[in-house]
Amino acid sequence: MALDGVRKRLNQRISSQDDYFPSTYIILQFANNVHIEAVQWVIFKIQSERKYGGAELLVRKQPGVPGETSLIFHVSATNQKLMELAEEQSIRKKDLKGSLRDFTVVEQSEFGSCSDILSTSEKEFLVRHELENIRALENEKAIPGYPRIRLYEGQSISAACVHYNLLQQVFPLHDEDVLRKLGRKWYLSLFKKQPFEEIREYFGESIALYFQFLGYYTYALVVPMVLGFLQLCLAPENIALFCIINVLWASVFMELWRMKCSELAFVWGTIGMASSMDEPRPNYNGVMGVDHVTGRLQPQCPRWKTQLKMYTVSIPLVMMCMILAFFVMLLSFWVEEQLRGSPDCPHWLYLAPSIAYAALIYLMNMVYRRFANYLTEWENHRTQSQFDRHRVTKLVLFEFVNNFMSLFYIAFIYQDMDMLRSQLATLLIISQAINNFQEALLPLILQYYSSKMAQLKKRNSSKKWQMPTSPVDVQELSADDPRILQALRESRLDFYEDPYDDYLELFVQFGYVFLFSSVYPMAAFWAVANNLLEIRSDAFKLCCSYQRPMARRVKDTGAWQRAFQSLCTLSVITNCGFLYLSPAMRSVAPDASPAEWMMLFVCLEHVLLALRQVLHYAIPDKPEWVRLALARQQYQSKQALKKQRIEKTK
Repeated sequence: MALDGVRKRLNQRISSQDDYFPSTYIILQFANNVHIEAVQWVIFKIQSERKYGGAELLVRKQPGVPGETSLIFHVSATNQKLMELAEEQSIRKKDLKGSLRDFTVVEQSEFGSCSDILSTSEKEFLVRHELENIRALENEKAIPGYPRIRLYEGQSISAACVHYNLLQQVFPLHDEDVLRKLGRKWYLSLFKKQPFEEIREYFGESIALYFQFLGYYTYALVVPMVLGFLQLCLAPENIALFCIINVLWASVFMELWRMKCSELAFVWGTIGMASSMDEPRPNYNGVMGVDHVTGRLQPQCPRWKTQLKMYTVSIPLVMMCMILAFFVMLLSFWVEEQLRGSPDCPHWLYLAPSIAYAALIYLMNMVYRRFANYLTEWENHRTQSQFDRHRVTKLVLFEFVNNFMSLFYIAFIYQDMDMLRSQLATLLIISQAINNFQEALLPLILQYYSSKMAQLKKRNSSKKWQMPTSPVDVQELSADDPRILQALRESRLDFYEDPYDDYLELFVQFGYVFLFSSVYPMAAFWAVANNLLEIRSDAFKLCCSYQRPMARRVKDTGAWQRAFQSLCTLSVITNCGFLYLSPAMRSVAPDASPAEWMMLFVCLEHVLLALRQVLHYAIPDKPEWVRLALARQQYQSKQALKKQRIEKTK
């Protein structure tokens, strides 16, 4: 009876609103066979007040379209609601005086017009955050219509619906006018600077930071590219000097990028983000309790349980997978050696092990990625940043074995530098061209054929199609609303989860350039050529080939920073090893014994590693102006708090 009263008041509040529906921020597409009771319950939770476990968001149902049978809902929020959410999430914005500070509803007029305060990515982030934090109450033990799908108190309802395939898709809707203007400045302007601020305002900080890194990294590659061209004109003995400069330059680049991240995080208002202070993930499993830091009611789970799972199960399993991938690589080389040693074997059969190994790598990567996602989810990390960090670490370790161990085997076991150089050239040129085609053009081709099939299906079903009747009591969008067809078009696009694959491509390329700089100095040239194309192809991919990605607020590149720094450290060891094996270098000191020759490069390795540490401490994490600005903000906060206390005592 109490729930019926809540529904009645909710219907009265909704019916009292006019027909105007703000911009759609999130699309919910339910599965075709979902029980209507579950749909009604989810929509009720989205619309109802917070004191009843709801999100107080606006929902409109999409009218039926011939050929489409799934239920689609548009989710939005009023400007006042967005302002309240921005204050809750401590969104930092610049006021009219240019000072960056936490937004508050009381001081809203000091930040400018209400419609211009928040960017489109921030609005989408706030609405999605509310959706993900609609959690099951104590008396909600199962999803209506699905008594076997049990819920625990505090479980994210949207995450549960996605997990059990009740919600087929949840994605943000593109703003076509803004996207069109952004495209003209971005992927259609080949020789202009990227519009980073507009990228951030539309796609969020995570996507903007990736493109900042891609551009910054491409500029940094100019130094090793120039050195590579100079090396072609000089004697082979001079390669040691160029190799040392490359290795140190990689370390300088990563330290400068760390400083650049601090600068961007300050400008974007994310520098104060701490992973331990983030909201719990939607899939975080815990018992509802009062958080000791924020005082809010949130899921709680002891940290030691996560660490126990990581150290006793996850890490051993990941190591076993890496060892398995290594043995598959060794098996491929062994089979190839057996074939080449057989006089009756045809020459074309020599390629069979390499082709089979490439196919196995592709399959192993697919299986391992799912396995890594499952393991990381099972570990039950509290925040999204912690989850991403451990997931990326698992995936990078496996990718490292698959991409680099075969090259190390050729270099240090076969000691065939010509073969290694040929492999590197092939991987850099051909594989990068295939990746660009696969990322940007292939989805567009598949999208074209998918739309043709959808039109054919629509024509065949339009004669016998009838508007499905749905008892979901939600106001519909007007039949001529352009968002209806737009939502259907974008529902057929591929989902873009995060820039993991894009970072991984750069990670592998970074390894090819710096781990093997003494073997193939021209690698930097091919990397620069690829990245200039990659910037525009990735921009085109995001704007035209994929659904709009979920906006995420980040302050740095997280686990990828440590992954690239690990390659920098390893590059010192590998390049010293290659120089030790180089016949051209051996001719510099023909009278040195093998032990003396080895000790020389061991000493060089230690000196370079020491120089890396010096660079790490010499280059600060934050530029001086950011440190001063943070100190000024801290002082002003203390003064404001002191003034507030004095006023209270009067």
